[in-house]
Amino acid sequence: MALENKPESLVARQSEWFVPSFGPRRFRLGVGLLFLPYTGMVLSYTVLGSVMADDIHWTRMAAIVLIYFLGLGVAAHALDALGSKSLKPWGDAFDRRQLWLLALGSLVLAYGIAAYFMILYVPLLWVVAILEGFFVFAYNLEWFHGRFHTDAWFSFSWGFLPVVAGYVMQTNRFSLGMLIVALSTAFFSLIEIKISRPYKDLKRDSRDPTPYEVQLMERYETVLKSVSLGVCLLGAGFLLWRISG
Repeated sequence: MALENKPESLVARQSEWFVPSFGPRRFRLGVGLLFLPYTGMVLSYTVLGSVMADDIHWTRMAAIVLIYFLGLGVAAHALDALGSKSLKPWGDAFDRRQLWLLALGSLVLAYGIAAYFMILYVPLLWVVAILEGFFVFAYNLEWFHGRFHTDAWFSFSWGFLPVVAGYVMQTNRFSLGMLIVALSTAFFSLIEIKISRPYKDLKRDSRDPTPYEVQLMERYETVLKSVSLGVCLLGAGFLLWRISG
């Protein structure tokens, strides 16, 4: 379906700040499907958990970042396009079969990488892997009448658990300090989802926005950009600190 013939609400969603304005439409929607700024936040959480370890195994850090990119950045967002009751404009660049293949293929690869480390080095990571495996389906496909599709479970699964995963991947144990950091990142994710929901609603529903709605969207967008960029810079800064130290 040509972009010009699509509902104005979908056209507006496709103009969101993290969707490229260049390239073929399928490419732009494919990048939009990944929600890269928010995926970057989660990857940064895994880095924060990793650098809390006394001795860093760099291969394991690279592995956990890749696992979460595949599991969240690709698979969870593909499932979200399949399972959500709301309009997902980037999802229509792929049919349902392609989205299922993308989601399941990414999950198989992510869990294959994770299994190697869990079997040989970090069996405690199974706890996180099982929980994240549940949420990737229960949250995004809105199982159990959407009981787990809430802001609180979002902040737990994509804010709290990634820090735990990064730390456990390095140490095969838990620590109080790590849990406190994980709690703080859960609050960052809670801010993100609390702002993201009304922002998306405005983008989707405002075909002819009032000046107030435009101003509100700009404020929401500024908050989302600030939170996502701030978290990514925090992860990058701590990573550089450990490398230089």
